[in-house]
Amino acid sequence: MPDKSLRIRRAGPDEARRRPIMLAIAGDSAAGKTTLTRGLVEALGPERCVSLCTDDYHRYDRTERRGLPFTALHPDCNHIGIMEQHLQLLATGEPVLKPVYDHSTGELVRPELVEPAPVVIVEGLLPLYSKLARACFDVTVYLDPPEEIRRDWKVQRDCAKRGYDPEQVIAELERREPESAEHIRPQRRHADLVVRFAPIESRNDPAGTPLSATVMLRPTIPHPDLTGVLQPGLSRAMHLKLERDPDGRPVESLHVHGYVPREESVAVEKAIWTELDAPGRDAPAGLGRIGDDRSEPLAIAQLLILFHLMELDR
Repeated sequence: MPDKSLRIRRAGPDEARRRPIMLAIAGDSAAGKTTLTRGLVEALGPERCVSLCTDDYHRYDRTERRGLPFTALHPDCNHIGIMEQHLQLLATGEPVLKPVYDHSTGELVRPELVEPAPVVIVEGLLPLYSKLARACFDVTVYLDPPEEIRRDWKVQRDCAKRGYDPEQVIAELERREPESAEHIRPQRRHADLVVRFAPIESRNDPAGTPLSATVMLRPTIPHPDLTGVLQPGLSRAMHLKLERDPDGRPVESLHVHGYVPREESVAVEKAIWTELDAPGRDAPAGLGRIGDDRSEPLAIAQLLILFHLMELDR
């Protein structure tokens, strides 16, 4: 039975008012999940959105994992059953007492109470691993950067924020690779949107050119009509193609170019924001933020995800 037919349904008028909109953002370690999530949470506001990470459901702390035959990416290294139960509770508007894994120390610490907001964003390594977990979500996203880029991001992040040496990070990446291939990357086929940040292969852009984005729009959910956005004057910044995904299925792919002048990308962002029918409000300032820098393709990808969330909230 297709996962979409298993989605948790609203049981009646009261539940319809309080059932959150559930968004999953899956991807391998350092794929950009937290960066994508942070902009969405800031755009929606803390009164309308709460986020949580499925990596908090690790079964073992970092010290305990050193003696195990598998890594944190393996389902047996995570409390998948508890994660599924908590997702079901959140999807029906109930709070959960969520475990917490401290990435800076590698320890499992005091759990925290998560009260569902109108929008619940769930990001992590395994949110789309099981059919029961997938059934809890209204919109699903998979982040799919090229492996060489993701590995560079992981080395930079783990050395800067988690106290590792580059050699340690590279060794761990090699150890995790079989489990990435077996358990993480297969979640890609279950995503409504697949987002990939990468240079454009056919161009020889100079160093420092912002990464472009490709957003694969699978026909598993209704996507926004972008006719009004894809105007001739904006086609250099963004265009739509009918392609086939790696599984051979036809999909629409939205290509957002990082090399164009910022004003052209901003014009696309304004056009999408207008399509969202948000009169009297400017597009959220936090979109596209990567530390102190800003990525227009990231901002546009976040706007497209916001489009789905706001449409479901009407």
